[in-house]
Amino acid sequence: MPVLSHGAEDDAAVNSLRSAVMRLGRRLKHQRVDESLTPTEMSVLGTLRRCGSATPGELARKEHVQPPSMTRIVALLEAKGLVRLDPHPEDRRQKVISRTEQAEAMLEESRRKRNVWLASLAEGLDEDEWAKLRAAAPVLEKLADL
Repeated sequence: MPVLSHGAEDDAAVNSLRSAVMRLGRRLKHQRVDESLTPTEMSVLGTLRRCGSATPGELARKEHVQPPSMTRIVALLEAKGLVRLDPHPEDRRQKVISRTEQAEAMLEESRRKRNVWLASLAEGLDEDEWAKLRAAAPVLEKLADL
């Protein structure tokens, strides 16, 4: 059952949400620890952190890119020492991609930097706004995972 009635009020809310999420996302992307990594490379490392080791095909599906593109991304990350490729336990033609300790340290520092930046923005909110934002976080997570 659809929640949105697609009236003018819902259209305005969707437009406002899209715009705010995009602007905030762009600003968050600038809070990077390693400027040599592209946003796509960072996204792949984040996916490996959230979902665990994966084959190139699985990563391509999760990242919504074509398998040849993922193969190139993985090769770049491997050359930077951020992922390792191991033989697949059941299919010798496949490889399993895992993040390295170097990637984990870089991701942790990136997360810390972005959290500090976002927390400093949140200090400008009043208690009611902060409570609403805390309540919205799980809903935004759900949207991000759909």
